[in-house]
Amino acid sequence: MKTIGLIGGMSWESTVTYYEEINRLIQKKLGGLHSAKILMFSIDFAELAAYQENDEWEKAAEMMNEAAQRLEKGGAEILLICANTMHKALPYMTEVRLPVLHIAEATAAKLIADNVTKVGLLGTKYTMLQDFYKEKIENAGIEVLIPESEAVEEVNRIIYDELCCGIRKESSKETLLNEIGKFKERGARGVILGCTELDLLVEQKDSCIPVYDTTLIHAQAAAEEALKED
Repeated sequence: MKTIGLIGGMSWESTVTYYEEINRLIQKKLGGLHSAKILMFSIDFAELAAYQENDEWEKAAEMMNEAAQRLEKGGAEILLICANTMHKALPYMTEVRLPVLHIAEATAAKLIADNVTKVGLLGTKYTMLQDFYKEKIENAGIEVLIPESEAVEEVNRIIYDELCCGIRKESSKETLLNEIGKFKERGARGVILGCTELDLLVEQKDSCIPVYDTTLIHAQAAAEEALKED
């Protein structure tokens, strides 16, 4: 079994889900007392969020580089960035030698397997508006829909001001479900929860269309990769 390196803390609440889900999948596959081999470096998200807001992605990447190097020195063989938005930093992470499991590529593979050709995307404003994430989905031949500009800002606010701080409001849940309903009206056959905090508020049972939870998809990809024989 390969050792998985997690760069977490973005936010810590969603990192908990990664740890739980990877271990659950490994135990389900191997049985008995088996669990995953995991190393984790959890960053201070306040520092990173400031770099994001100020468009200082190279500085954000420096944090990712440092975390990745520590994990590699500790023996990690696979690297996961436990957030959607911070995959924007990958082009700047020139010192990372570990193979990185890209969260959008894993999500695209799942969408292809389900024959989904049009999907809605919810996430931070960076993930929804910029190409670093969407292009991974679109390159797989899948059309990506995003909310209107005002809704983009509101979803971003819900993520940073509420979910990343452990706040879960029913009104915010209704906002997200309303946007999912609009995606359905526009022909989407699913919605990507493109922020690892969104599954803290929205579940499949709440949604009128299939939900693609990137946290769970990414965790499953990590467990499968860890169990592959060299």
